[in-house]
Amino acid sequence: MNKSNISSKPQINMTTKGPSRKQIIIPMGSDNSKKFLSLSGNHVTNINRALKSIKSDVVINFIRSEHRDLIVISNKVMAPSDMSIINNYIKHSNNLDVRDIQDA
Repeated sequence: MNKSNISSKPQINMTTKGPSRKQIIIPMGSDNSKKFLSLSGNHVTNINRALKSIKSDVVINFIRSEHRDLIVISNKVMAPSDMSIINNYIKHSNNLDVRDIQDA
């Protein structure tokens, strides 16, 4: 059989636009979101340190804001314990109105 007679299997290239399992969405007001993002580099470092202290394999890559939500993007799918650490960290951050922050 000649190699030129063998047809290659078609491949589908796909890009998803919606949320992935590697991100959590934390609803909060726009004022809180702006305050938190102003020091997002420090927050990413501190959250990663907290996750490492519980021996988690999850690493936070970055944090961004979309509308009235804070979106935390990680390298892996997060366990409930990882999400709890992140929620607690955000709720206990300085200068944020805790009443305006919901759990992920």
